[in-house]
Amino acid sequence: MRFGAVPLSEAVGLISAHTLRSGEATLRKGLPITPDMARRLEAEGVREVVAVALDGEDVGEDAAAARLAGILAGDHLRCDPAFTGRCNLFADRPGLLLIEGERIAAVNGVDEAITVATLPAFKPVTEGEMVATVKIIPYAVPASALAAACAQGRGGALRVAPYRRRRVAVVSTRLPSLKDATIDKTLRVLTERLAPTGAGIVAEARVAHTAEAVADGLAQVIAEGRADLAILFGASAIADRRDVIPTGIELAGGKVDHLGMPVDPGNLLLLGSRGDVPVIGAPGCARSPKENGFDWILHRMLAEIPVGRADIVALGVGGLLMEIVSRPQPRGGGSTEPSDDA
Repeated sequence: MRFGAVPLSEAVGLISAHTLRSGEATLRKGLPITPDMARRLEAEGVREVVAVALDGEDVGEDAAAARLAGILAGDHLRCDPAFTGRCNLFADRPGLLLIEGERIAAVNGVDEAITVATLPAFKPVTEGEMVATVKIIPYAVPASALAAACAQGRGGALRVAPYRRRRVAVVSTRLPSLKDATIDKTLRVLTERLAPTGAGIVAEARVAHTAEAVADGLAQVIAEGRADLAILFGASAIADRRDVIPTGIELAGGKVDHLGMPVDPGNLLLLGSRGDVPVIGAPGCARSPKENGFDWILHRMLAEIPVGRADIVALGVGGLLMEIVSRPQPRGGGSTEPSDDA
């Protein structure tokens, strides 16, 4: 691609590099210079324009952006028509955005003229939400550079995992210090959290804060609601694998896979299962509508994205979230009492 000033007499067929206004004539950036436009500019006294001439192996910006976007787009993504060297990708249904970050970095590393920007990995997205954009910086790129970028991104480096689990069962434990109104509010907040995903609460039980009661309640709500995900809200936070909630899961014939998470708020989250039904032991901050670590795990579970120990420990970078005003301030160092809301 050649870029620079050329005599107007030689500019017909080239691409205008900048918008040029002279009298009644306006030459728009990025458009081919037509014979009529050249005559109008000449009549206005223009003798030279800054233009772009494509070489034989160059691929125009729109064609290049559209080709690369089509290569990158995996399941449940659509590409809009390219314009001004940009092609946007949109989710075609609600779900979780999955990104192969190393491949996106490799595409961006091919040539400075080729760029891809995305939303963060594992971000919940809605139908019609823009999740990525491919932007070609100059007016064209060499075909060899475009081919290399497409090779790095081939096979869909971006995709949306739709929400598949829709039936959520909830067990809440009770202590004298916990009001029913608090449990009612917790269920309302959870219902609002689930709404964008298409999931809902299909069964709910309130039981004593004992391992035996948790076991009975868990078995009951899973069977009653034919649930494909269960959430346990403890009247007191889970402090140890031998505490009420994890012991109750095991008494119900389930298992505890992981306790604790390097996300704050959200540290005291438990992951387990009973049969083929995943179980989340919710941290106290899950009672708040503000984003916390519970949201991150909940959305992955609803989209049937496996979550193991390695996935959880990797959440530490970026895991310091906004403090929730309604809980005590464990970061401030002003209290020596442990918080039940982490």
